[in-house]
This record gives sequence, C-alpha cells and structure tokens, in this order.
Amino acid sequence: MTEPATPSHGRVRNRENSTRTKARKRALDILFESDLRERPTTETLADRVGWAEPPVRPFTIDLVNGYLAHAEEIDALLAASLTPGWTLERMNRVDRNLARIALFELAHTDTPPQVAIKEAVDLAAELSTDESPAFVNAVLAQAAARLRRSVPASGADQAPETGADDAAADAGHTQDTPSADSGTDATDTAEDPTGDAAQE
Repeated sequence: MTEPATPSHGRVRNRENSTRTKARKRALDILFESDLRERPTTETLADRVGWAEPPVRPFTIDLVNGYLAHAEEIDALLAASLTPGWTLERMNRVDRNLARIALFELAHTDTPPQVAIKEAVDLAAELSTDESPAFVNAVLAQAAARLRRSVPASGADQAPETGADDAAADAGHTQDTPSADSGTDATDTAEDPTGDAAQE
C-alpha cells in the first residue's frame, strides 16, 4: 500500500523553511566573518552580494541589515539576558551572532518566537559546541521573556508572541543556567563555521 502523497502546501512550507534556514545560516556567516576579522559588517555584506557565489538571499540581507540597524539595542538585551558574570565577549562567536540574528527576529519581525529560537538552537547544534544549543536556548528564552515584560499592555498587539517555553520544549533543551565551559570560544581558529568559506 502506497503512502499518501504529501499535500502540496506542506511541501511549499518545508521549502520555505529550508530557504529561510539557509538565509539565516548565510547571515551568520557574514556576521561571524566580520566579527572574526574585525571588519565592518557592511563591507563583508557588500563583498558577498558582489561575489554572488552563491547569490545572497534577500532575507539574509534583511537579517544582517536589521541587526546592524538595532545593534546597540540587541546587544544590550543580549548582555542583560546572560547570567551574572557573563559578557558578550565571553560568548563564542557563533553563539553570539546566532543570538543577535534571533533577537532581531524576536524584536523586529513577525517571526514567531518559537521559530526564531528553534532555528538558532538548531544552527547552534550544527555549527557550534556541544553545550551551545542549551546555552543559546536559555539566553534567548530569557531575552524573549524580557521583551514580553518590556511591552506595555496598550502595545500588546505589537508584542512578540509568547512561545519561548514552547521553543525550549520543541528543541529538546532545558533552560538551565549554562555552565562556564559553554563560553569557551571554539571558533577562534575557525575561518568559517557555516561551510561558506570566506574569500580573501
């Protein structure tokens, strides 16, 4: 007996999710390279767009430019969401930049919180340390809670949806306080964690 065919709308949704995941991964690549080389992110983005190998997706450009437009706010929220004694500098580069992308989506787009968090956690599992998924999950859950508390009741229609706890459950990670070991910057010697090699 043959299995029923996947509904066409399901295939479209999966294709869209895959495309957006790849766009997030490319945005991470651009932010990571800029961070590692201590060069302006706008220059890295312009280089990648100019090379077009592969072409840079519009969503990647939106994510990078969105973070840059709100960098001070996002970094402040990220720093406030870390456990005492932690700093942005102590985070490894992959985790730090994944969190920046997710926080832009949480605060300034209509991406559901559970989606933004799960995407960041999944990419951390693929590209960062063994401790990174739980670490990124905990930080983003804390940041999402801070965002919800910071929106006045009159602006509830503009508030990010709740869902940080659901994202933690879906991702299969706890929101425990991360251990100090998870801050080890394993990316210092990596030229490119995403596999999209930076060109000199």
